[in-house]
Amino acid sequence: MRIAKQYSAYILFIIFVLLGSNVHGQTNEQKALETRREQLQKEIEDINRLLFAEKKQKGTVLDQMEVLDQKINVRQQLIRVTNQQANLLNRQINANIRNISKLREDLDALKEEYATMIQKSYQNRSQQSRLMFLLSSENFFQAFKRLQYMKQYTQFRKEQGEDIVKKTEELIQLNNDLTNQRKEKEVLLAQNLKAKGLLLNEIKAQKDLLKSIRQNESNYASAIKKKKQEARKIDQQIERLIRSAIAASNKKAGKSVTSNKFVLTPEATLVANNFSANKGKLIWPVEKGIKQQGFGIYKDAVYPGIKHQSNGVIIATDEGATARAVFEGEVIAILAVPGGNKGVQIKHGNFISTYYNLSNLYVKKGDKVSLKEELGEIYTNRYNGLTQLKFYLYEDATRLNPEEWIYRL
Repeated sequence: MRIAKQYSAYILFIIFVLLGSNVHGQTNEQKALETRREQLQKEIEDINRLLFAEKKQKGTVLDQMEVLDQKINVRQQLIRVTNQQANLLNRQINANIRNISKLREDLDALKEEYATMIQKSYQNRSQQSRLMFLLSSENFFQAFKRLQYMKQYTQFRKEQGEDIVKKTEELIQLNNDLTNQRKEKEVLLAQNLKAKGLLLNEIKAQKDLLKSIRQNESNYASAIKKKKQEARKIDQQIERLIRSAIAASNKKAGKSVTSNKFVLTPEATLVANNFSANKGKLIWPVEKGIKQQGFGIYKDAVYPGIKHQSNGVIIATDEGATARAVFEGEVIAILAVPGGNKGVQIKHGNFISTYYNLSNLYVKKGDKVSLKEELGEIYTNRYNGLTQLKFYLYEDATRLNPEEWIYRL
């Protein structure tokens, strides 16, 4: 009987270990989802603060459309993540209900078995009965075995009592967890309902704006054309200055000036290797902000058939914010786009980071800069109220995607 009980206890232990590891995995998944949800909520707050304040509604319809499109996209992500959290909680609640039911069955069985043992023990409670049980043995070996059995029986009864206490505590804890999970799910569902309401309002605002745009398409087309021309001017000057810097550096080293790559000194090679080793871990070029526009080709917010090209990223930040160096290096050029603002180019071995749309510069060509060093104040557009840094990254004359290099950009 003892062996059978030990085997049953072992099986139950394995089942609870497996259930426990599954709950632990779900808890980690829930934590990851909660972290992501908090990030999206923070991003929406930043969009409202940096891009969507009342004073900034006087920007062009293109500005308004792009910002609204970004906000709707983030809101949809938030709703999806919250749904995932609610679904995961629902699975945990169902698993908890099953565990509670199983635990109650086990507890009832334990109590019944324990009651039977107590009853039998009561019937044979006298010291004389135990003594007669031993004395009636046929030989010393049988008496010894009966004594051992009595000790084991007493120990088993004690363990059964402890198991009942332990399982009762587990049951109380599971019931508490179930109550908390249901409350948490109710909160998530309420937050999601609110988010869906806000999303519907934003979609309606987008439709109204879209309607006004299509009533005067020429203004929208003009805004797109102007934006592309400004971007092209910046891109052309950035790449011209990079080619000029490569030629000047290689000429100084006595190498070909027609090459599209820097000839590196041992010191510059070390800087380049350190820069490359930090891919995906570089700091943001601003202390606080959000990515407003990513790298690469993207669809127009109004006419998806129209494609736009972004050779860098645009980061929105607070008024008065400064651009900062993402890595140590040397200032190799100062940008000054006709009709535009200023910019700084920093060389990190054969990598070049560019910070454009600055109103005031704190550095000059030839300066050595350190990590996080302030380069200049970012320009705030008085027409639309936006403070935007345009950040570009190159390896020699080859464009790189900053989102792959800057941490969580």
